[in-house]
Amino acid sequence: MLFALLPLLGSAIVLFRKGATEQMLGKIVITILILCGSMASLNSVHSAESGTLSWGIWLYVLTLTGLLWAVMGFWSKVDTRLNIKIGIAINLLVPFLFGGMLLYFWEMITVGFGVPQVLLPPPSMIGVAFGNSLETLWADFQQTFMKAVLAGFFMGCGSGFVVAVLVDKVPFLQRGLLPLGNLASALPIVGVAPIMVMWFGFDWQSKAAVVIMMTFFPMLVNTLTGLKATERMELDLMHSYAANYWQMLFKVRLPNALPFIFNALKINSTLALIGAIVAEFFGTPIVGMGFRISTEIGRMNVDVVWASIAVAALSGSLFYALLALLERQFTGWHPSFRVG
Repeated sequence: MLFALLPLLGSAIVLFRKGATEQMLGKIVITILILCGSMASLNSVHSAESGTLSWGIWLYVLTLTGLLWAVMGFWSKVDTRLNIKIGIAINLLVPFLFGGMLLYFWEMITVGFGVPQVLLPPPSMIGVAFGNSLETLWADFQQTFMKAVLAGFFMGCGSGFVVAVLVDKVPFLQRGLLPLGNLASALPIVGVAPIMVMWFGFDWQSKAAVVIMMTFFPMLVNTLTGLKATERMELDLMHSYAANYWQMLFKVRLPNALPFIFNALKINSTLALIGAIVAEFFGTPIVGMGFRISTEIGRMNVDVVWASIAVAALSGSLFYALLALLERQFTGWHPSFRVG
């Protein structure tokens, strides 16, 4: 009861002492008070019998959500340009609070309304399944991500980059090769995956082949677009220095194409994971994220399925974040990264 009453103090601060919300300590205190209320309501919904919850707790949850929404607004308004460390912490805190709010809603609705676990298990049940299946999920991660995704991603993006440079160097390849690349990119995964399994076997090589087909064309098109983005004035300047094609390519055109190349890398980071998981539905050893999802859904172990989905989402998000960090390091000169 004490934890449930603490958010009322936070509400009073927000309504009557708005100056406190402008201070860092006030924001921290209100956030802690809301977290206490969230834990109290979660404890109530788990301890009560299904179907016995009154409308009062849902009114409390709705009020708590509005308060949390206001607090996220307070954190988002903090000027992160004055202190880099505080900026990084806040940029991590706001998504954490928003994601926690979604998980809180998920847990409250599934447990409070007695949603069948076969349809949608609560996050707590998925967390227990995740903890009990760590060894299996780690083996699936190694098979799908460490082998198929990474191998296919680097080979597909690398070949797309090399072919883009060749197309830029040899003009007739652009008319002959781009339509074929567009045709290959339009092929459905469900049609290509069984053929790749027949060609390369049931192990990760066939999934890497599917990933190569999915990542090749986005890298090709984005690299070509980036190479053509160099302004005429820059090219004329290099001509005045008697620069040859390769000097202009490495010193001017490729640096200008880096934002386009990193866009292709970030797009391919998600396409590669999707392609590898879907390809595992059509033949794989007894390991892999796609194999785990298809097998456990047949056994009605929905909690393990959601745990595998969580591993895939987490690995894909971290891979995307790594590429975004590299983009910031190599293209910090781009106007999109300039701080006013």
